[in-house]
Amino acid sequence: MLFHSALRKDLSRSFGATVVVLSTIVMTNVLIRTLGQATVGGVNPSEIMLVMGFAVLGHLTTILTLSLFITIVSTLSRMYADSEMVIWFSSGRGLASFARPIFRFAWPIILVITVLALVVWPWSNRQAQDLSDRYEQRNDIERVAPGQFQESAGGKRVFFIDKDTPDNKTGTNVFISSTEGNVESITSARQGLIEVKNGERVLNLKAGQQVLHNLQTGDVRVIDFDRYEVVIDSDVKAFSVNAPSMTSTLDLIREPRPQHMGELAWRLGLGLAAVNLLLLALAVATANPRVGRSYHTALALLIFIVYYNMINVGQSWISTSRVSFSGFLLALHGSVFLLALAWIGARHFNLSWRSLFIRPFSKASAAS
Repeated sequence: MLFHSALRKDLSRSFGATVVVLSTIVMTNVLIRTLGQATVGGVNPSEIMLVMGFAVLGHLTTILTLSLFITIVSTLSRMYADSEMVIWFSSGRGLASFARPIFRFAWPIILVITVLALVVWPWSNRQAQDLSDRYEQRNDIERVAPGQFQESAGGKRVFFIDKDTPDNKTGTNVFISSTEGNVESITSARQGLIEVKNGERVLNLKAGQQVLHNLQTGDVRVIDFDRYEVVIDSDVKAFSVNAPSMTSTLDLIREPRPQHMGELAWRLGLGLAAVNLLLLALAVATANPRVGRSYHTALALLIFIVYYNMINVGQSWISTSRVSFSGFLLALHGSVFLLALAWIGARHFNLSWRSLFIRPFSKASAAS
């Protein structure tokens, strides 16, 4: 049908352009934040693009939802401004008849949003956290850049090392300055090798010298050694995933704790919000030459921000057991759904507050 195909074609063009613009903005912000984390040692510089990719995947649900909402509002507002809606209304099409082609266009996007929220969101968060943990738990030798002096993780040692192997487990020309209690030690060696023994990372130094200085007595002792072991990490920690945002949806359902229910309400809320925002977009879109075309886009952004923040607030309330899981979903998403239907119905039948309140009074006065 011409009506359906023309509308879906306009929506497709506008949706593609909106997704590209919003994705570029989000990727730029994520890149700046990731570079900032890399400068302070929170992210491995060689994994910046990987970390950024996982972060963008996590934001993809919000990008698609907002893009779909803005696309419908802007497309229908343009049709109002260009008098296309007047033509369709004159041919017997009401505002409610636009819901079917819009849903036919949007249902694959809503399905993708739901899958991203339920499956991809926890997976991307878990992958990003694994990268961060692995880089944070790197040993002291791996923290040091070749030819630079740098403090260890605990701040008790200062390292200088030349790396000459790809795995960063063997170094040459090792220099270590450390202070333990009242004893200051300076150790130098030609070669160092990283090993793990009994859950501890140990640095085996070969062909070196150690100078021990007692800060209280002032005694100095020099020791030459062929082999010397230095404990780098006393405990090699294993990775663990405990945050609800990194827990799979099935695990959230299996362990219905308040924190898990709050996270589950947030994920399901993204899919429900996409449907409700679609209906709200159909109700919001209109044309008013006095306010300009950007008015409805700004109104759409305001509605999205308020709705999205309410989903986040609901997650916090459910996590602290202030409201129930089903009660919040029904109260927020159900009320928005009914509001959108009422708004569409009022515009479909051309109802207004003036017609609801003034006409009954005018009829009553005419009868008297």
